[in-house]
Amino acid sequence: METEALEHLVRGIVDNPDDVSVRARNLRRGRTLEVHVHPDDIGKVIGRNGRTATAIRTVVGALSAEQSLRIDFVDEGNRRPRR
Repeated sequence: METEALEHLVRGIVDNPDDVSVRARNLRRGRTLEVHVHPDDIGKVIGRNGRTATAIRTVVGALSAEQSLRIDFVDEGNRRPRR
């Protein structure tokens, strides 16, 4: 459920919604959702001083039943997670 909600939120923000994908990974520390976006859209997803990313994390975290859910935003041009 969190994956679909996260993808829906991010697609509404970016200019290239077809390039948005969310991948869930289970790690030792908990579950991680990686959001992959077009390189031109990473600034819109992060927002000024990270406010948009923080808001997205808050909304998806409220929907999640898990205690340790992490969301990373990945710029497809750099392939490096932004936290």
